[in-house]
Amino acid sequence: MFNTKALLITISLFVSLLFGVNANAKALKSIRVGPSIGSQVPEIMAIDQQNQPVKLADFYGEKGVVVVFFRSADWCPFCKRHLVELNQIVPQIEQAGYKMVGISYDSVETLNTFSKSMNIAFPLLADQKAKTVRRFKVLNKDYKLGDKHYGIPYPGVMVISPDGELKDKYFYKGYKKRITAESLLEKLN
Repeated sequence: MFNTKALLITISLFVSLLFGVNANAKALKSIRVGPSIGSQVPEIMAIDQQNQPVKLADFYGEKGVVVVFFRSADWCPFCKRHLVELNQIVPQIEQAGYKMVGISYDSVETLNTFSKSMNIAFPLLADQKAKTVRRFKVLNKDYKLGDKHYGIPYPGVMVISPDGELKDKYFYKGYKKRITAESLLEKLN
């Protein structure tokens, strides 16, 4: 006996799954920003939470550094959530031989306030005048000079070796999708 209702439910589930997978695949689509994998990265031009200029070499672990580019620790809920999530794996990142640092266009005061309120265990750097994000070619071009959001990067993560070589990068289409802490640990190990 042919069950029309069961067939319609099965087709409906199949179509939902198909579109869900395609939507998820699009959400995971990488965007082409930043230096090429295997190339030398430029020097950062940022200041730390004590208002001191820093160099990328200040943050290298034995195997390198994980650099997190984020939009804002002030107004971006996706960035805040991602930073808190990554903060939970700092010990595992360090155990894997890396250090982690975050970079945004936020002021030192904003970064200090967020870092203290959320007990962030890795340095957050203020990118003055978008010098670092421009040098790393991750400047979000949706905002022009003079816009209050000028200087925000495309959110993402770069893994850099101690000799300054870009080992890997994770930048996805849209501002909501980020590499998860779990996935990042898998990639580092």
